Amino acid sequence: MVGLLNALLPHFRFNYRHMANTLSLYRTVKRLGIPDERIILMLADDMACNARNKYPAQVFNNENHKLNLYGDNVEVDYRGYEVNVENFMRVLTGRHETAVPRSKRLLSDEGSHILLYMTGHGGDEFLKFQDSEELQSHDLADVVKQMKEKHRFKELLIMVDTCQASTLFSQV
Repeated sequence: MVGLLNALLPHFRFNYRHMANTLSLYRTVKRLGIPDERIILMLADDMACNARNKYPAQVFNNENHKLNLYGDNVEVDYRGYEVNVENFMRVLTGRHETAVPRSKRLLSDEGSHILLYMTGHGGDEFLKFQDSEELQSHDLADVVKQMKEKHRFKELLIMVDTCQASTLFSQV
């Protein structure tokens, strides 16, 4: 299972790289043979259609613009304001409302190898969500503990691409 998270809902063009980084990793894991039904993609999903984007409905990760990362076969599970701390924690711990479809659930068990990638703005022991919420280091520690207690993974690799990312692990 793979969880990819673009945690921040950017309101300005300087956050374009967060969406590009998330989509780059998404395309990489798909190219390695991981199907969409085993990927949970949480994406702010506002850059492709941002008025400041010179290439409408397209996102690129370099200046040659050869590969539109937002092209065909991008399956976003959580987008916009669905990308929040509560949904993030529910996905990882399996504590969903009954109406949440199977496709938006992390269907992992004690044999699962999980890659969790998070990007956005951060600081000392936090990662921002939606420019209004923060995932704190104690929240991440609690989620990992719950996942371990519920046997939701065999191996869990967490990659965080943000300022002061290592501080998120201070309590894990």
